[in-house]
Amino acid sequence: MSSGSSQRMFQLKLDPLTGNYEWVIIEEEDGDEPTFHQPLLATTSYLDMLNDSTRNTAFRQAIEKTITKPCHVLDIGAGTGLLSMMASRAMGGKGTVTACESYLPMVKLMKKVMRLNGIEGRIKVINKRSDELTVGLDISSRADVLVSEILDSELLGEGLIPTLQHAHDNLLVENPLTVPYRATTYGQLVESTYLWRLHDLNSNEASSYDGVQLALPGLESVLSVKVKRQQYAMHCDSIGEELKPLSEPFKIFEFDFWKRPESYGKTELRVKATDDGKVHAVVSWWELQLDREGTIYYSTAPGWIRSTTATSPVDWCDHWKQCVWFVPGSGISVFRGEEVHLHATHDDTSISYDLDTLVSRSEVLQHGLTPGDFQLVIPPERAAIYGDKGWRLSMLKAVENVLQGRSRSLCLVADDSVYLPLLVAKLSEAPHVISSFPGLKERGLQYLQAAARANNLSPNCIKAVEKGFKKLAMHDTNQKKVDLLIAEPFYFGQDGMLPWQNLRFWKDRTTLDYILSEDAMIVPNKGILRACAIYLPDLWKSRCCLSKIEGFDHSVVNATLGACGQLPELEEGPCLPFFLWQCGEFDVLSETFDVMEFDFTKRIGQCQGKSQVKFTKTGVCHGFVLWIDWVMDSQSSVVISTGPDKRYWKQGIKLLATPRTVGPQGLTNPQACCSAALEAFFDPSNGELQIIHDFL
Repeated sequence: MSSGSSQRMFQLKLDPLTGNYEWVIIEEEDGDEPTFHQPLLATTSYLDMLNDSTRNTAFRQAIEKTITKPCHVLDIGAGTGLLSMMASRAMGGKGTVTACESYLPMVKLMKKVMRLNGIEGRIKVINKRSDELTVGLDISSRADVLVSEILDSELLGEGLIPTLQHAHDNLLVENPLTVPYRATTYGQLVESTYLWRLHDLNSNEASSYDGVQLALPGLESVLSVKVKRQQYAMHCDSIGEELKPLSEPFKIFEFDFWKRPESYGKTELRVKATDDGKVHAVVSWWELQLDREGTIYYSTAPGWIRSTTATSPVDWCDHWKQCVWFVPGSGISVFRGEEVHLHATHDDTSISYDLDTLVSRSEVLQHGLTPGDFQLVIPPERAAIYGDKGWRLSMLKAVENVLQGRSRSLCLVADDSVYLPLLVAKLSEAPHVISSFPGLKERGLQYLQAAARANNLSPNCIKAVEKGFKKLAMHDTNQKKVDLLIAEPFYFGQDGMLPWQNLRFWKDRTTLDYILSEDAMIVPNKGILRACAIYLPDLWKSRCCLSKIEGFDHSVVNATLGACGQLPELEEGPCLPFFLWQCGEFDVLSETFDVMEFDFTKRIGQCQGKSQVKFTKTGVCHGFVLWIDWVMDSQSSVVISTGPDKRYWKQGIKLLATPRTVGPQGLTNPQACCSAALEAFFDPSNGELQIIHDFL
């Protein structure tokens, strides 16, 4: 921090075209907006959470019911200060409220919100973690009441247990009042082919035609080309029609906020099957009891569960989802009336499950590796892609096409694919494959060495280099030029990025230009940015501009949080990555149209494109969904689409500042738009895509 009223913030930012993180300096003046060009917190859940009116009302009612006289209130993880302001108002501005928030940008926003609402002087704001607070130094005395909302979709992932432990030991009076009062986790056994495909790569790749095995016998727990043994947050309502409940909901754990929790807990349940089927997963959720008497509740239960305690139905929101724990392997067959023995355990930050009927695995596995050696963990959607017969068939065809007539080709796999090095080596007559693993690094190398042996490939046919592309030299390729540069593309750790941020492949291809042969084949050959107009009321509502929340004006946070709707003229909200099919209700209102092309046979450069789209349905347009189709060969015979009908890829969603009524020409009212123009500009210096739209 510099002296005086100005402050300098350092924000860690990922450069999507290089995979490198860099510190971005954000200059700030007290009371002013930070001087940055993009919304600083647009990809966080703050905006979505503040738009959750059910949550806000429940907390307000519980705080007013719990805090009935002046006292000392501590708010941990205060965010914009909403709960702190509710507590101060409940005490009529008397008493003491301490708002603890560790993230400086949020502290700045909180002070702006409090100043706007004329309440700044009544609340003490501390920019520290709660476990850094000391009574007598940071706060004058132990607090009588704790209000807090440090919960994730699993409940414990944001450090609820250690935070409560420290607070009870050091910051709260004995037997304090708390909001919430208690949290209870619930679960249900379900059958779902979709959930099964997200983790059981071994079964799903068994019918592939390419001869490549990724989930190798004896390597399942070492490879972990499945999710880790932890819960996975997702919108289960989106697969409600494809999911078959095999039990009634059952209670798992209770966590009381008003007393010190234990770091470890376990419970054993006998869950009766309500139908015949195969248990593929445990779907779980939690319910908050916000007041001591048990009259105010909030639940994250899926839509097919009818809560008897929730005070009102919960609208779609993205900040809290349900969680899925995948039953290892192909699931467990059960018959109606049969009891399944379920063991649940929790530590400080997570909950996990086990079922008695699971087959134990040997600790010493094949290929000379043990589970402790390493774990190569990829996202569930990536495991499903690798097990998808159609995707693998497309990749097989693409590689066969480019290798045809090319003997002794040198191939460089530019991304983190664990599949392509093995496939190319299998298909090449005299294989020489180099893999870079820019994100997986040593773990990718270890896996590839074991997988090559298990796939009966020569140990010398695949080589992994750990150095960056800029440092790659001819001696790394035995003085040979690269004949085939190939990628899926997939970069480990960037699965939450926007689709065009996988154009890192184009950046890498440009960096490697000096090492490519004159007739080198580039796979994919090009990318096509495609789009369509969408009706998306739930997501738009969760991302729209804030005004008053339970009586407190929050309009000053909109720009920083990347809000859409009711924006000043010429201002636009950001484009954000989402699984469209998990965004609540949606409908496609237009034809699919091409926006621009990226030619990977050439060096990376600026691109722009413009298209006019005609609407095919009457409705309200909330924005555009954009994605990239990867054209794998020069004949365009193999195209890998990542569009809205493909569940395993996130799309980019550009929400409108103001939704527009649209419809087909001649079949709609005079106020509706019949077409729109969408223009996009790609900046190769930072990987950003500027999108401009105009309704006609």
